[in-house]
Amino acid sequence: MENKSHAFAAGLFVLVVTALLVLLAFWLTRDSGNYREYELTTKDTVTGLQLQAPVRYKGVPVGKVTHIGFDGESSGNVLMRIAVQDDTPLTPNTFATLAYQGITGLAFIQLDDDGQPQPAAPPGRDGVPRLPIKPSQLGKLTESAPAILAQVEEAGRRLNTLLSDENQLRFSTTLTGLSQSSANIARLTEHLDSTLTQRVDPVLAGIPRAVGDASVALRALQAAAQDVSGAASEIGTTARRLNEKDGPLDRLAQGSGALGHAVDQFGTTTLPRLNRVGDDASRTVRQLGRTVTNINDNPQSLLFGNGAPRPGPGEPGFVAPGASR
Repeated sequence: MENKSHAFAAGLFVLVVTALLVLLAFWLTRDSGNYREYELTTKDTVTGLQLQAPVRYKGVPVGKVTHIGFDGESSGNVLMRIAVQDDTPLTPNTFATLAYQGITGLAFIQLDDDGQPQPAAPPGRDGVPRLPIKPSQLGKLTESAPAILAQVEEAGRRLNTLLSDENQLRFSTTLTGLSQSSANIARLTEHLDSTLTQRVDPVLAGIPRAVGDASVALRALQAAAQDVSGAASEIGTTARRLNEKDGPLDRLAQGSGALGHAVDQFGTTTLPRLNRVGDDASRTVRQLGRTVTNINDNPQSLLFGNGAPRPGPGEPGFVAPGASR
């Protein structure tokens, strides 16, 4: 009887502990919030998405997945039903995507809002409102996989063409040419090294002396520039003195004016007098010439005078030249 009482107590304890665990689990998993249901339909695969998977709005948990099945209205589409808290700030711009958690492969529903109006999805046969869903990154990758494979295939063909036997022969020839060019470059480098050592280095050694000579020449140029500056200053002083009032230039201008006035007087007064004197001298010379001519024709006139002039025709005593002979 005592053994039965112990067994009964142990069984009762197990039942009580089990009931407590069930109550604790129910209390921990209870959800007192108010939810609103939405439907999502997509033709993409939903691998990794399970019931009770979280629904997040901009990364914040706001609900869970309550149903996953096929859409009877669109053949081949997957229908998902989610429960979202009433206080979630959903707008007409809100859309859903299928996201994945790291490398675990588990998926969840991500709600987002990009500020662009989304096309309104008509409600399903049950009257539950539907949210627009965009392809996930995996879906986009799946859609672009044929194009990527075609590009990879094209790249493979081009690579095979590039590595053909003819091109390999060309590559070998090119490598041989590069080897010869490297040898030529090495020889050219040695030649340049010898040139630098034998010709450039002496020139570089003479550069300090040339720099010293250039410094001396620069100092001489500076001295000459100073002399030129002094001469220019003296010339400027002289020019200022020449241009001063009652200076040499003013006196020269006054002298030029006086000389012009004298020239005017000479032209108006002296030249007419000289012209008259010249005319008188011309008449005197002509008279003197006639006198000399008469003396040459009748030299005795110097001793006896000119005498009476011969009578002319019609005058008493006129004798014609023929009659006298």
